[in-house]
Amino acid sequence: MNGTQPHETRSGDAGRRPEPPQPINGVSGPQPRDVPFGDVMVSAPVARALADVGYDTPTPIQGLVLAPMLSGNDIVGQAPTGTGKTAGFGIPLAETVDGAKPYVQAIILVPTRELAQQVADELARLFKYRSILTVAVYGGAPIGRQVAALDAGAQVVVGTPGRVIDLLDRGPLKLERVRTVVLDEADQMLDIGFLPDIRRILRSTPRSRQTVLFAATMPTMIRRLIYSYLNEPEWFKVGEESTPVDSVRQMYAEVARRDKLEALLETLRTHDDDEQTLIFCRMQVDVDRLVSALKRTRIPAEAIHGGLRQGERNAVMQAFRDGKLKILVSTNLTSRGIDVPAVAHVINYDTPEQIDEYVHRIGRTARMGRPGTAMTFVGEWDLEAFDAIRAHVGAENIEEIQLSIYATGAR
Repeated sequence: MNGTQPHETRSGDAGRRPEPPQPINGVSGPQPRDVPFGDVMVSAPVARALADVGYDTPTPIQGLVLAPMLSGNDIVGQAPTGTGKTAGFGIPLAETVDGAKPYVQAIILVPTRELAQQVADELARLFKYRSILTVAVYGGAPIGRQVAALDAGAQVVVGTPGRVIDLLDRGPLKLERVRTVVLDEADQMLDIGFLPDIRRILRSTPRSRQTVLFAATMPTMIRRLIYSYLNEPEWFKVGEESTPVDSVRQMYAEVARRDKLEALLETLRTHDDDEQTLIFCRMQVDVDRLVSALKRTRIPAEAIHGGLRQGERNAVMQAFRDGKLKILVSTNLTSRGIDVPAVAHVINYDTPEQIDEYVHRIGRTARMGRPGTAMTFVGEWDLEAFDAIRAHVGAENIEEIQLSIYATGAR
């Protein structure tokens, strides 16, 4: 759906009529060197960066938001994860942020440090042929390096609200010349309790800013935030709330607790050696035990969860993004917002306890239109939770797999 929706007056910002961000060459409209990307024209450096990362056609959400964002309009985008939202706001920023001006011109707020790092990395790829400096700011990492990047003239900041507030209070982060604010995964930020920080950050930016908000769901608190801080936004919606993407082949197998490792090994043997797999366990201790068990069978795997030091988590995630690590075992830490497009398989070693948890987990595969599979191991004590999941996604959309470990004479 698109179009303007009724809105309340923005607190303290009534009457604002923003000027659209201008292309950094100072001339609006397609230039001779511009290249078509869907229905919009992008400059040659941006087109080259898009080609480098393999983007040749906009995703549905990109096709909807690129032109309005380039025109300077406020935007509300409702879309599931994995639909290309980052490039949806990153491409316009690549065109409008001026790399010759050493101050913060755009800030992107995200709920987690992992997502901050991921978004910053993707933006850096889009900004590859522009002189635009991006910095990710988040807790759990040395603040000195983040301050140094700001002092060096970073033009784009990607950060968690808590660390952004910290840097505002300390002084190195200044937002008085920000032209664009992006609230990414806004519903999750509000779930975590970041609403007061978000309000303070928005009040620290100019009234003339462009505000772009993305969320998978639109609860009442999100709508209140929109009506208070966005100016006549254009609304766009892609996909359904809390619904798995169609390109995920969903499967399940009933597995006794004592047989789960053997069931996992059988499942992994069906995957190609060069494919990446993300395995979810319920608790940190279960993740560590499973990684140890896999390594004992000479299967290289690594763990990621909140009990690891930030540097360890960064190193593991980087190896996974780079494709050097093929099997990653995780708690729900990576179930939302982490985008590694090459993930071909998701395995729920432990059945998710909530429907949204299931949807977010399996949403780590089949990214950007790629196919993917999701296997869930269901134990005797998981039947109630799994019945709710199956009812939500539709029993016809999730197939039961008979594992060979339970074949007659196999044991």
